[in-house]
Amino acid sequence: MAIAKLKTKIPSINQLNYFVTVAKLSSYRRAAEELGISQPALTAQIVALENTINLALFERSRAGTRLSPAGRELLPAARQVLLSMQGFDEVVTKLADGRQATYRLGIPPTVGPYLLPHVLPELHKRHHKLKLYVREAAPRILLKDLEEGLYDLALVPLPVSHAQLSVEPLFTEALKFVVPAEHRFAGIKSLTASKLRGEKVLTLEEHHHFHHQVREICERWGAVVQRDFEGTSLDTLRQMVVMGLGVAFLPALYVHSELHHPEALHVCELKNIPILRQHGMVWRAAAPNRVFYRQLAADFREIIKQRLGTVLNADG
Repeated sequence: MAIAKLKTKIPSINQLNYFVTVAKLSSYRRAAEELGISQPALTAQIVALENTINLALFERSRAGTRLSPAGRELLPAARQVLLSMQGFDEVVTKLADGRQATYRLGIPPTVGPYLLPHVLPELHKRHHKLKLYVREAAPRILLKDLEEGLYDLALVPLPVSHAQLSVEPLFTEALKFVVPAEHRFAGIKSLTASKLRGEKVLTLEEHHHFHHQVREICERWGAVVQRDFEGTSLDTLRQMVVMGLGVAFLPALYVHSELHHPEALHVCELKNIPILRQHGMVWRAAAPNRVFYRQLAADFREIIKQRLGTVLNADG
C-alpha cells in the first residue's frame, strides 16, 4: 500500500527572525523599527508564519504583546535555527575568500575602556582582517545575550558555569584599596585587613558584578558598604573618594590607566591578603569558529603579558 507523502510548509529564516525580534521586544512597533520594516509588513509576516505552522504565537492586549504558550515553546528552537544559520554564513564567508568575519565582543564597562586600548592595536597587527564590534554591558546580561546569539564572544568575570559555553581564562587582577588624601591611612603603604573594620566603603550600583565582590570583602573584614552613595561608574566612584565620602576598592587596571593625579588619592596594599578578580573569554561551545576563538584568547593573554605584565597576571 502506497503511503502518501505529507507536504510540510517550512517557515523562512526572515519569518523566524521577525518572530524572535517581536518576542524579545514584546512590541510590534519597536520590532519593526529595529528590523527596518513597516509595522504592517511585520504583522503580515507574523500572520503568514502562524498560518504556515497553524499555531498562534502571540497574544495582543492593552498590556502589550505577549508570547502564547505555543510561542514560548517554539522560541528556543527558533533562536537555535538563527544561530545555526549565522554560523553557516560565517563559514561560507571564511571559505569564500579567506576574509575574517566581524565578531561581536561583549565586555563589562569596568574592564573594556581600560584593557582594550592596550590590546586591540597589537591584536590588529596579528589579525589585520579581524573586525571586532565591541559593546559594554553587565556580565549577567553579556552571558544571557551570548547564549541567545547577540554576541559571538564575551569577556566576563570568572567563574562561569554554563554547560553550553566554553571558557578560557585570560587574566587575574588585583583590587587596590584607595583612600582620600586627608584620610588617616594616607601615606601608609600597607595595612592589615583588620584595619578595615568600621570603614565606610563606596562601591558601584548593585547591578554591577563589581558591587557584589566588594560587598563580600566588606562582610569578611567588618567594613560597611555605603548604600546611600553608590557610583554609576569607576570614574564616579573615584571622584566620590576624592570628595571624602568614603574609601573604595578599585581594579588595578583602572588605577594604572586613570589615576593620573596620585596626590588626590592614596593607594594602600593589604598585607598578605591579595584581593583578586579573574576574567576570561567565553563563547558558545558549538560555535563554528571555536578554534579561532581559542586562538584569539591565547593572543589576548600573550598581549596582556607583554603590555600589562606589571599590572595583571596573564592566566594559562
